[in-house]
This record gives sequence, structure tokens and C-alpha cells, in this order.
Amino acid sequence: MNDILRFLQQRNSAPKLTEPAPTAQEMAEIFRAALRAPDHAWLRPSRFVTIEGSRRQDFGDLLEQCLVQRSPDADEAARSKARNAPLRAPLLVAVVVNVAEHLKVPPLEQRLSAGCAAHAVLLATEACGFAGIWRTGAAAFDRAVMTGLGLAASEEIIGFLYLGSRVGAAKTIPPLDAADFVSSW
Repeated sequence: MNDILRFLQQRNSAPKLTEPAPTAQEMAEIFRAALRAPDHAWLRPSRFVTIEGSRRQDFGDLLEQCLVQRSPDADEAARSKARNAPLRAPLLVAVVVNVAEHLKVPPLEQRLSAGCAAHAVLLATEACGFAGIWRTGAAAFDRAVMTGLGLAASEEIIGFLYLGSRVGAAKTIPPLDAADFVSSW
């Protein structure tokens, strides 16, 4: 088995992340890799919004405000969790899809393309020696969060990628037998 295939088979999410995050130059290379995601008709449906430094606290404030709008009875624990969520990693990337009207490329395919781009960010981040985790939750589907991030009406959040350096060793994941997931027709 070659090294690339072994790498792909061993990647896993890192729920605990710390400094450092990839540099701006490394992120440029990571995004370049993400832009190679499948993209029928070259619609380029994906874009990325980075959130780092003190902007993470600002984003936490936005998440808390939007939580209260969605759930006015949210208790302090839920509000604190929303407010502090962006502080779990030194760099966040909101993966955005611009859903366009197209005769041959349905919205689902455009969303899947952006999902592939998100996965490519995680793979490329890992290839650069860092780690990450993909999170969604109610905030990812909240139009007020999208508006707060400056998204257009045709844009949606695919997910939030939390990136940085892995705290501790990578978790051991059980090997999966491909035969359990593949059938012939």
C-alpha cells in the first residue's frame, strides 16, 4: 500500500485543538487543494470564510445572539457553550456553498461539491501536519448566522471546520472492512 492511501485510511477528527494553526501561506495551499473538489460545470460553488484571533470571540457573540433568537429560553450553560464554541480551535473555516440555478447541476450536487471541498480542507490540513474537525449544529443552518457572516441569500453554510494542532495523540479508530459497505449489483 502506498503512503497516500495509508494516510487517507488513517485520518480522523481531532476534537481538542490548540495553537499553532496553519499559517496564511499553508492555508493558501490547503484552499488550493480544496478547490480541486468535483465541480460539475465549473460552477465553483465553494468559498471559505476564515475566523481567527479576536474575531473568534466576535463570532462567539454572534452565535450566542442567534441562539437566543432561536431559543429565547436558552439557559446560561447553552449561551456560554455557544459563546465559547469558536475558542475550541485557533482557526475556524466556515465552508460556504453558493447554490446557483443550473439546468444540469441540481442544488444537491452543488452542496455535495462544497462538502467535498470541506473534506479536502481537512485532508490537506492533516497533510500539512495539523488537525481538524468538522462541526455543524443548529448554528450552521441558521440564516441569522449566515447573514452575520456576510453570506448572500443564495449561500449556505456547509459546516464549520475547526483547525489547529492536535492535543495529545490521535485517537485509535477501529479498522473497517470495506466488504461490509460494498455490494455488487
